[in-house]
Amino acid sequence: MTDLLRIGVVGAGHFGRFHALKIAASARATLAGVHDLDGERAARVGAEAGGAPALGLGELLTASDAVVVAAPADAHFDIAERALLAGRHVLVEKPLAATLAQADRLAALARAAGLVLQVGHLLRYSAEHEAIAARITRPLYIEATRIAPFKPRGTDVSVILDLMIHDLDLVLSLVDSEIESVDALGAAVSSQYEDIANARVRFANGCVATITASRISLKTERKMRLFSEEGYCSADFVARKLTMIGREHGIPVPGTDGFLLEEVDWQDHDVLEAEHAAFAAAILDGAAVVVDAAAGRRALAAALAVSASMEASRARARQSGLILTAPVEL
Repeated sequence: MTDLLRIGVVGAGHFGRFHALKIAASARATLAGVHDLDGERAARVGAEAGGAPALGLGELLTASDAVVVAAPADAHFDIAERALLAGRHVLVEKPLAATLAQADRLAALARAAGLVLQVGHLLRYSAEHEAIAARITRPLYIEATRIAPFKPRGTDVSVILDLMIHDLDLVLSLVDSEIESVDALGAAVSSQYEDIANARVRFANGCVATITASRISLKTERKMRLFSEEGYCSADFVARKLTMIGREHGIPVPGTDGFLLEEVDWQDHDVLEAEHAAFAAAILDGAAVVVDAAAGRRALAAALAVSASMEASRARARQSGLILTAPVEL
């Protein structure tokens, strides 16, 4: 393998297009080609990204050192498995797989072959997450909200695997403890899968996280609030601002007993570019994989636990004749 990494993209949809453009613009990689079941769409994306060819999957694997799997979620496992068996490094969009057994299979293949397997939990590369992790190390309670207007894209899975899994992964990255219990509610409104969901996750160390997700709202909101021994932290991922009230950094808050207010905002931070830089560094430099298979599996396990709790809630509701809806602001 040369110093310039040859990366192919599988899936020429919304995210696949962005991945292709980032690879084409990278100083450490070149776009080897694009594969999609719709060959014309693959050709359009390849042309937009500098003239990369539309290739069959086998051809793409032959031409690449690594692949980005941005196909629909139900195809993630099959494509990632084939790529790993072909000796290719893999960046797979979330969720890592459909089942924990599939996730374990991919992790085992990558480990045995010494290949990089990175999972596309994009917000791990955000400046906001970095700032939160630097300030909050002992969270007691976390409240996360991720709501957005309806779009047909992503409805091949539930809102849990489409949107909520982002916040589940962020929470898991901040809480150093196993999940003890999950209590969840949700409903399918505009698709065959859940479009709104609310989960209360309790950890063995006592921390509790309440996570709300909706893809049928009238506005876009992505926020996280954290209560901890260090203080109170509020992050707005849309406005790209963080507010922290504690005792270590910031300006004095009038009328309080030594509390300090710190406000941080970010204007220029490309998380997808950061994700690709981390992928290249893991392959070319041997850097640690930021979001590895273990992290992807943990997020998947949490999402499946939310789904199982939601189904149990629905079963109890059916028995009692109730209709469940999640407490989500539309």
